Amino acid sequence: MKVKSKLKNLRISPRKVRLVSGLIKDMDTEDALNQLQSTVKRSSPVIEKMLKSAIASAENNWGMDKDNLYVYDIQVGEGYRMKRWMPRAYGRATPILKRTSSVILTLEERVEGKNRKSKDQMNKEKKEREEKKKKLEKDMTEQREKEKGDTEKKGEIPFREKRTEAEQKKGEKKGWMKKMFQRKAG
Repeated sequence: MKVKSKLKNLRISPRKVRLVSGLIKDMDTEDALNQLQSTVKRSSPVIEKMLKSAIASAENNWGMDKDNLYVYDIQVGEGYRMKRWMPRAYGRATPILKRTSSVILTLEERVEGKNRKSKDQMNKEKKEREEKKKKLEKDMTEQREKEKGDTEKKGEIPFREKRTEAEQKKGEKKGWMKKMFQRKAG
């Protein structure tokens, strides 16, 4: 099964993106990620992000194992061209083409169906994650209520109400500060 990820209108020239995309073709996903992290090109972080997105899509939507995936194909095509002008001598103008790229990344499994999860397994894992999340939220609210109850039993005043009148007056501006930072009323 093939998983595709598309990126349109990347503001880097296709010729420059092809340099990076050629490096990772037919590589395992882990090796490709390592290669992209060590490559010093402007398009490598973008393609790395795209590859991670495709891997996540394969795992979550199709139940594939990320260790079994490899970069089947990566195509870099030309997107739209922005046309700009540069002034030159004697009142002339020469065109500048700011090129964009569109990239299509395709992942495929090395061994078809190896460690692939069924829809039932994926749904079961999803329900378990949701239950864990609800339980964690419930525990957090109970803990907050318990802490709130403990402070009320001790007779403590919440932090915001602890300031005394002397401390409040201390924060007021005096002398020339009062004149400089006066608020205009009405």
